[in-house]
Amino acid sequence: MDDRDRIDSISWWLPRSALQSCELFFMATSLTTGRPWRVILAFSIPLLLGNVVQQLYQFADAIVVGRHLGVGSLAAVGATGPLLFLLLGFAWGLTSGFAIPIAQAFGARNDDAVRRSVATGVVLSGITSIVLMVGAPLIAEPLLAVLQTPPELMAEATIFTQISFLGAGATMFFNYLSAIIRAIGDSRTPLVFLTVSCALNVGLVVLMVGPLEWGVGGAALATVIAQAVSVVLCLEFVRRRLPMLHLRRADWRITRADFAEHLRLGLPMGFQASIIAIGTLTVQVALNTLGADAVAAYTTASRVDSLAVALLSSLGLAVSMYAAQNHGGRRPDRIRRGVVEATWMAIVAGLVLGGLLIAFGAPMVRLFIGEGSDEVVDLAHLMLIVNGCGYWALGMLFVLRGALQGLGHTLVPTVTGVIELVMRVAAAVVLGAIYGFTGVALSNPLAWVGAIVLLVPAYVRAHRALGRMPVDPIDATETSAIAIVGPTDGSMVVDAVITQSVPVIRTSRLRRLVLTRPKRGARR
Repeated sequence: MDDRDRIDSISWWLPRSALQSCELFFMATSLTTGRPWRVILAFSIPLLLGNVVQQLYQFADAIVVGRHLGVGSLAAVGATGPLLFLLLGFAWGLTSGFAIPIAQAFGARNDDAVRRSVATGVVLSGITSIVLMVGAPLIAEPLLAVLQTPPELMAEATIFTQISFLGAGATMFFNYLSAIIRAIGDSRTPLVFLTVSCALNVGLVVLMVGPLEWGVGGAALATVIAQAVSVVLCLEFVRRRLPMLHLRRADWRITRADFAEHLRLGLPMGFQASIIAIGTLTVQVALNTLGADAVAAYTTASRVDSLAVALLSSLGLAVSMYAAQNHGGRRPDRIRRGVVEATWMAIVAGLVLGGLLIAFGAPMVRLFIGEGSDEVVDLAHLMLIVNGCGYWALGMLFVLRGALQGLGHTLVPTVTGVIELVMRVAAAVVLGAIYGFTGVALSNPLAWVGAIVLLVPAYVRAHRALGRMPVDPIDATETSAIAIVGPTDGSMVVDAVITQSVPVIRTSRLRRLVLTRPKRGARR
């Protein structure tokens, strides 16, 4: 799909005036050509905007619930967060893993493999959705009791959790369809559908919590309805404008090897999210013993904190898709350079974001709870200060983990999730008992640092292995001299070009190779 086709692909639902004004925004982003840091940044910006839009919706949701229903209802919704993340986070990680084979096949220009991978993910996502929708609502209340949810919050927390799980199918398929579209290099279209979903969500929350007085159940139902609408929009977009994703009868002939490959990549990412959620659940237990104010403070601080985390996680997801496509296209030189540049971007962004939240965190907290509850504001600001000091580590964590996942490595990212779990549990239980809320707040940065202690050497080994891999001369770009020196010595030459120790050699023949992008095996 070229730039013109991508622009045309949105014309069926945008007015002509809006289409003209957004034409530049919807230009395609190729992940296998161009300067790596620019490509990663361009791909991550729509992801960031999508995360920000989603967080702004959550802001609006929390503000509506907090101001209309009170701090108690806000705390009840917050108490459900770790449990929802445990199961729905698993589903999100699963669908993200299913998208990696799609990105690799797309980078290799194998349309048949792309469609077969999509079909495999549809089957696995459907099975997971049924299990969540049927089983999770039945165990919601017992799990909340195990988490020692305060009795005064139990009723509303149970209602919110059950309704959210009943809509798990919409949540999972919206995430999967968005992941498919991103895997083929389009991070803009999912942003548009997410924006529509969030705008609808906010309107429904205001209606259901306000005039209809449906309480926290109305807030949960609003989310389910909005995501179901987004699923319909995604399907219609694929049907009308993405013929390469139209599944044929042969694509449904899925083999055990197809299932095994998708589960090999999807399950570790799903378990990773669940492992992190288990650590968050432990933190929730520790918070529940500190009282409703501590729960409300942690919930509110997490809302503010999520804006910063959204930026860093967007870089990580962009690096994952970047690594997957370039791995499929046999461009290890681009992966090496891109990951290094993205790591520095993440560290700098983490330092800047940490400073901003430390300086302006308190006013943002007051958006949720008004002028009252000074103790809640102080505790929430304390948590923002503690987390802000560790954002540099979180940025490295997202980028390096995303790179390894995009390359198809599953063991180390999963083990780092276990390390995060151990560090978070230890800090919440031990330090929480000694220092109270401060000890619980320390659980996040300690978990991040513990994870990157393993991630850094693991990626260094992968980085060196990539340096020994041959580079596909067909896809050589202006950032390498592969077309001149050949694939064997290519990685060493690219390293020299990256460090600017030798000049880049450009030829008109090389430029034609980049622009025409012939299929492998084609006669030139």
